[in-house]
Amino acid sequence: MMAGRPDGALPESFQMREQPKKTPEREAYYRRIGEHNLAPLWEVLKTIQAEEPHPPETAVLWRYDDIHQMLMDAAHLISTQEANRRVLILENPALRGQTRATHSLYAGLQLVMPGETAPSHRHSQAAIRFIVEGEGAYTSVNGERTNMREGDFVVTPAWSWHDHGNPSQKPMVWMDGLDFPIVGLLNCGFFEDYREDAFPLTRPENDSQARYSAGMLPVGYREQPLNTPLVNYPYARAREALKQLEAAGPIDPCHGVKMRYVNPATGGYALATIGTFMQVLPAGFSGRPYRSTDAAVYSVVEGSGRTLVADRSLEWSKRDVFVVPSWSWHYHEAFEESVIFSFSDRPVHETLGLFREQRGEGA
Repeated sequence: MMAGRPDGALPESFQMREQPKKTPEREAYYRRIGEHNLAPLWEVLKTIQAEEPHPPETAVLWRYDDIHQMLMDAAHLISTQEANRRVLILENPALRGQTRATHSLYAGLQLVMPGETAPSHRHSQAAIRFIVEGEGAYTSVNGERTNMREGDFVVTPAWSWHDHGNPSQKPMVWMDGLDFPIVGLLNCGFFEDYREDAFPLTRPENDSQARYSAGMLPVGYREQPLNTPLVNYPYARAREALKQLEAAGPIDPCHGVKMRYVNPATGGYALATIGTFMQVLPAGFSGRPYRSTDAAVYSVVEGSGRTLVADRSLEWSKRDVFVVPSWSWHYHEAFEESVIFSFSDRPVHETLGLFREQRGEGA
């Protein structure tokens, strides 16, 4: 039996709280004050101060096998130069036309074909790249280039010059995640194209790996608390760490073995607005119920299984993407050993003191 209200129903006290009755006198009063740009709080108080969150997004699954050909078709319809970024938006069906996977985050699948480049630009929004298919393409961030392989997590901090290219012989697909809705809410978005297709390389390839990924920092390094100095977090290293933790135990009853990507200089999140995670679900794992205030986007790296969200069952396999809405009871089941990457807006919740999580009884 789960704690709280796993059925998603409104608490009884909330249901019993009566809305003020409509009367002709009150309606006339509301029209009169409306002419002075005023409105009665008591008419909307239940909406803006609910007893618990009610997510605007819905649980949804995008099967990669269904999307792959649509991505390839896009390559024949539009070039990277014309499109700037050839991306199919992962649009939550409950948020049509809003360019959102969740209420606070954008997600899309980007395709770069062999020999193509995506021109350099920068923007106020922070971005992540999670490599879904292929290897050999690169991303350049502020003058440092990194080659990308399947499962790698690549960071593009806000207002960083970045461009992409694919000198390999096969298509490259990665998932983009950006904080468009958060930046839009604050109305502080800026964008700038670079004067050339590629930003000049000023550092050796994977320079940040040598400087910041060995548990050491260069003498004289000045801390950048908001963003990681690393450009690429290779999957091979993350997978090995998860493997060792799985062997050592214990296994979390809700999450399996789950780790958070960090800024190696501070121990904080890699980006100020987007939290990123990788987890292993052992074969046969059947997780206990869990919910938290952050809505999350998941990308399956290995394996197959399903995630049950309220009354929906999302059955996933390698390269599929799915969303778990905020404050929604869910649990994972693994048909075979599975590895899943995810990202959410948890850093914002924690910074503002708003984050909450809840485990089902016995978890």
